[in-house]
Amino acid sequence: MPEIENGLENQVADLGFELVDLDWAGSSVRPVLRLRVDKYDSVPGRGLTVEDCARISRELEPWLDSHESLSERYVLEVSSPGVDRPLKKTGDFNRFRGEQVVVQGHEILAGRDKRLQGELLGLEEGGIEVTAVRLRLLDGKEIAVPKSEIRKAHLCLLYTSDAAD
Repeated sequence: MPEIENGLENQVADLGFELVDLDWAGSSVRPVLRLRVDKYDSVPGRGLTVEDCARISRELEPWLDSHESLSERYVLEVSSPGVDRPLKKTGDFNRFRGEQVVVQGHEILAGRDKRLQGELLGLEEGGIEVTAVRLRLLDGKEIAVPKSEIRKAHLCLLYTSDAAD
């Protein structure tokens, strides 16, 4: 439901927060909306509180209730993005430069593995489009992973090559 997804992003922003991720689960009869929300200026370890999540949920419910296309039996779950915060938008990659990240690919990345971990060095851009994500791997080698080959990326507080995903 694109109108709800776009509207949720605006509603969350109006409350002073950032919608990091939205996941639809459940069924059409009982849809589950899982929102991962963050503060715009958060850093790992100092982000969203339980009170923030409760407030956001209370504020969003009347807006969601007004949408006839959404079953009245919906379930809304609001949480922080956690220590493994997903990196989805260009701004995420810029904001968390210098942090440890995990990048997962559809296939083998940079001739190494489907999952790479390292320090986020930044982005490479071709014109107005992001072409690659630059990383310093745990072995010290710097690589550029084409953005089109990345399936997902997230922050990683563990600094080990065999950290659980």
